[in-house]
Amino acid sequence: MGEKIVFENGKWIVPNNPIILFAEGDGIGPEISLSARAVVDAAVKAAYNGSRMIEWSMILIGEKARAESGSGIPKESMEKLMQHKVLLKGPLTTEVGGGGRSLNVTIRMALDLYANIRPVKYIKGIESPIKNPESVDMVIFRENTDDIYKGIEWKSDSPEAKEIRSFLLDKFGVVVSEDSGIGIKPISKAKTVRIAKAALNYAINNSRRSVTIMHKGNIMKYTEGAFREWAYEVARSEQYRMHTVLESELADGAVPKGKILVNDRIADNMMQQIITKPDMYDVILAPNLNGDYISDEAGALIGNIGVLGSANVGDAGGMFEASHGSVPKYAGKNIANPMGMIKAAELLLTFMGWNEAAELIKGAVEKAVIEKKVTSDIARYTGSKPLGTKEFTAELIRSIDGSA
Repeated sequence: MGEKIVFENGKWIVPNNPIILFAEGDGIGPEISLSARAVVDAAVKAAYNGSRMIEWSMILIGEKARAESGSGIPKESMEKLMQHKVLLKGPLTTEVGGGGRSLNVTIRMALDLYANIRPVKYIKGIESPIKNPESVDMVIFRENTDDIYKGIEWKSDSPEAKEIRSFLLDKFGVVVSEDSGIGIKPISKAKTVRIAKAALNYAINNSRRSVTIMHKGNIMKYTEGAFREWAYEVARSEQYRMHTVLESELADGAVPKGKILVNDRIADNMMQQIITKPDMYDVILAPNLNGDYISDEAGALIGNIGVLGSANVGDAGGMFEASHGSVPKYAGKNIANPMGMIKAAELLLTFMGWNEAAELIKGAVEKAVIEKKVTSDIARYTGSKPLGTKEFTAELIRSIDGSA
């Protein structure tokens, strides 16, 4: 029988037989999530020779859950989430312009998974649209629970939107046209402080060069501008001052040895700079919406967003998923690239402290790309014969078994 992972002061206490929740997801989700689970099991077995083992516990989330129960997250699934708090999840379909709230957002809010962490590093052998993709090595910290993703909005013709427009006009003299939908963009100091601490702690613990605060504070002064100011307050605080130097404090542009440079960039400027000067960026700290934009753009720099995984973590839980969507048109065809889910599973193992197993997965993926043993989305650029989802999975497991 498996045991629960316990969290104490933000630290993971992981037994040798942890219970990890598993949700297949929608579209290509079942194929790529089962692939990731098989690769993880192989890596754990190879690394620890039976002394450690994951106890997977399936939960139903997404379209299948909605078809069977009328809810995208049935009561039983939510109860398991709240009990075990660690989930490896396939991609879920979110309706555009209608429907309910994103299930991903619902899970993040329920478990208070405030940090979306996405490492973006070039994998040799993948074709990139930029000249020097090897210079791309960024880790994006996106605040996950604030900003417009809270979903506080009303349709233009709703009674609520009409009432808010009237309130703004009567109370503050603010005119909003009658055909306008209304959304609210909250950004709080407490949530900014904790994501800033997470980014700085990561930079310190992993000997990173810099932390760049991404914002549109020149326009949204009291939301994203405040995010910038509050993040700087954290960097200047007694807890971090011995580790940080602000860009404004540099006399000749040289960062003192052992210090982490903390600077900020306006979002639209930064969106083009990570293309023209990717080596300038290391750890990126962003509010929710900006973090979403910059994560996908950074993924394009290395040639394929499908190879990226992401971690959604808080002080007492974590959800790990691929960085892409459910792509239903490819479902069931054995052509989907499971690498994003596999990299998400690698992140899960890293957070568990099972680094030996994580390294086996990392090595197997890199070896497969170099040897051009890849799925069709990558193979079409390399001129190699593509592997199916199942065949690529089997190739990684053979590589892991051979490396053990």
